[in-house]
Amino acid sequence: MLYILSVWFLIALLRCFIFRVDLKLIDLLGLGYLSLAFVNWLCAYGRTLIMSRAGQSVLYDMRKQLFDHLQSLSFRFYDSRPAGKIMVRITSDVNTLNQLLTNGVVNMVAEVFNLLVIVLLMLSMHTKLALLSFSILPALAVFALKLRPEIQRRWYNVRLKLSTINAYLNESIMGMRITQAFTRQERNQEYFQELNGSLLSSSIRAIKLNALFMPTFEIVAAVGTGLVLWYGTGMIRTGGLTVGILVAFLNYLWRFWVPINMLAEFYTQIQTAMASAQRVFEILDTKPEIKNAPCAMALPPIKGQVSFEHVDFGYDPGQAVLHDFTLKVKPGQTIALVGPTGAGKTSIINLLTRFYDPQGGRIAIDGVDIKKVTLESLRSQIGIVLQDTFIFSGPIKENLRYGKLDATMQEIIRAAKIANAHEFIMNFPAGYDTEVEERGSKLSVGQRQLLSFARALLLDPAILILDEATSSIDTETELLIQQALARLLAGRTSFVIAHRLSTIQNADRIVVIDHGRIAEQGTHRQLLQQGGIYRNLCAAQLKPGLVGVS
Repeated sequence: MLYILSVWFLIALLRCFIFRVDLKLIDLLGLGYLSLAFVNWLCAYGRTLIMSRAGQSVLYDMRKQLFDHLQSLSFRFYDSRPAGKIMVRITSDVNTLNQLLTNGVVNMVAEVFNLLVIVLLMLSMHTKLALLSFSILPALAVFALKLRPEIQRRWYNVRLKLSTINAYLNESIMGMRITQAFTRQERNQEYFQELNGSLLSSSIRAIKLNALFMPTFEIVAAVGTGLVLWYGTGMIRTGGLTVGILVAFLNYLWRFWVPINMLAEFYTQIQTAMASAQRVFEILDTKPEIKNAPCAMALPPIKGQVSFEHVDFGYDPGQAVLHDFTLKVKPGQTIALVGPTGAGKTSIINLLTRFYDPQGGRIAIDGVDIKKVTLESLRSQIGIVLQDTFIFSGPIKENLRYGKLDATMQEIIRAAKIANAHEFIMNFPAGYDTEVEERGSKLSVGQRQLLSFARALLLDPAILILDEATSSIDTETELLIQQALARLLAGRTSFVIAHRLSTIQNADRIVVIDHGRIAEQGTHRQLLQQGGIYRNLCAAQLKPGLVGVS
C-alpha cells in the first residue's frame, strides 16, 4: 500500500517540477505523504495486532479443547498410544498452526490487498495486456492443486516420524535408570540415530516437493512477462501502444508477481500446517468409548452392594479375559481377588470403575446398572490405590488433596496417619508443604504407595479398591497398615487384589480367579480345607504352619 502511495506521490511531484507549480503545493504533498505513511504504519500495526490476537485466541481454544477432550478419552485410547506421540500433537503440531495463524494470515491479508490494488491499476492502464498477464495463472493453480495431496502426505509422514522420536525420547528419559543399569546407552543411541535418520529422509523428501514451487513460479512469471513483452511490442509496431505505457505496465507486472510469490509461499505453508491440523483433528474426532448415557442420572450415596452378572470382557476382539463372570458382594464385605498373572483380577476393578465396559452382562451397584449413572457420581464414591502409584509434582498436601479439593489440613493429617505416612512426611523440613518432583522421584517406592493410600482414604469412599497396594511396603509398615485397614474397612465394600496372601487372610471372602472364571471362593480357612488352587498358592508363599488347618 505504501509503495503505491509513493508512486502516486512521485508522479505528483514530477508534475509539480515539470509544470513549475507553486512550491507550497510540494510542501503540502510532502506533509500528505508523511501523514499517509503514519496512517499506513498505524493500520499495519493494528492489522498485525488484531490478526495475531485472533490467531492466538484460536490456538488457546484449540489447546483447551484438546486437553479437555484428552481427559474424556477412554483408557483404550491411551493403551495404544505412547505419551510422547500425544504430547507432539498438543505442542509441536499446534505450534505449526501458530505460525500459520499469526504470521501467515497477517501477511496473506496484506498481500491480497496489494494484489487487488495492482490488478485494478493494470486493468485501468491496459485491459488487454492485463488479461494476457492473468492468463498464465490457471496453469500455476493447476500445478499447485495437483501437487497438494502429495505435499500433505509427505508432511504428514514427517509429523509421524517426529511423534515416534518424541515417544522414544519420553520413554528413554522415564527409563534412564534401567538404561544405565543395563548399559544400553550405545544400543539406544544407535536406535535413536535410526529414528533421527528416518525423520531427516522424510523431511528432505517433503522439502524437495516444496522446493518445486519457487522455480515453477519463476518460470510462470517469466512466461507471463514474455507474453506481455511480445504482444506489447507487436502493438507498438502497429501504433496501438506507446513505449512508455508498455514500460510502465511491465513495472506494474513485476510488482504484480511479488504478492503472487508471497501467496505461493503461503500456500506451501498451508500444506505443512494442514498435515499438523489433520493430526490434531484426529484426536478431536476420536470419540470416547466410555461416556455418560444420554439419560444418565447421578448415583445417590451408595451402600456398597455390588453385582457382576454374567459379565464377558476382553481388551481385544476375540481375546476374552472374563467369561460369564458372576459375583455378588454385600455392603461392607471385603473381597480378596487372587490368582495367577493374567487371570483377570485387574480387569474386574477396571470394569467396576467403568474404565472399560463389558461386552456382555452387566455390573450393578445397589441394584443400579453403572452404565445408567454419570461417571462423575460413580467414580467419586470409589477410592483406588493402584500398584503403579503416580505422584504429581507439587506439595505433598496437594497430592493428598487431589481427589477432594476442599479437604482441610486436619482431614489430610488424619488420612496420612491412618496410612502411616504422617511420620515420614514430618521428617521433611517443610512437612506437608514439601515439593515433590514428577512421579515422586524424591520419594521411595514405599513412600509413594503410602501417599497414594492416604489420597484414597481422604476421599472417604463407599467402595475401596486396593490393587497390590502393599506390594512395595516393608513388613513392619504392612502390619501397621493392616491394623489401620481393620478399622477403616469396617462398613465399606472393599476389593483387594494381592499376590502376597498374608495380607488377605482376614477377608470376608477370597475369590480365586483362573482363566477369567471363578475357580474357588470362600474364607481363608474354607479354601485351605478344599485343597485346591488357593491351598497350593499358600503352600508356595506362606509358612508351613499357616497352611495347615487346625
